[in-house]
Amino acid sequence: LAQALLPQAILAKAVLVEAPPVWRLWARPRRSLAGDMAKIAKKPARKTQEPVTRDYTVHLHKYLHKTQFKKRAPRAIRAIRRFAEKVMMTKDIRVDTKLNKFVWSNGIRNIPHRVRVRMSRKRNEDEEAKEKMYILLQHVPVESFKGL
Repeated sequence: LAQALLPQAILAKAVLVEAPPVWRLWARPRRSLAGDMAKIAKKPARKTQEPVTRDYTVHLHKYLHKTQFKKRAPRAIRAIRRFAEKVMMTKDIRVDTKLNKFVWSNGIRNIPHRVRVRMSRKRNEDEEAKEKMYILLQHVPVESFKGL
């Protein structure tokens, strides 16, 4: 009786809607309480950035894997900048000329496998700058990278 009252277009749409197969009901991922607890717990307030200096070894060989020869040195500098931005959490990055010369020392193609970099987060003296802090990247010459 109900089908006789419904127009054909609505009846056609009603036929297309089906219940999910039984196997899909138990294949759904289950929610855990740990996820809910993480949402409830408050995130700690973000600390203000302080001036700090740290030394890091940047493994350039890893970042330049499968990079064509004529783009290796510029990409190495970009990789060092990206590493510094990730570690020190500041966008304004300034590369010292000695670090740049060390990366380019063997030419554009033959980049040193590793480089030791001193990253110094400093206050920006310019009041109009977007970033309050900047990072100065300096080269630290080392004899060997073993045991650092």
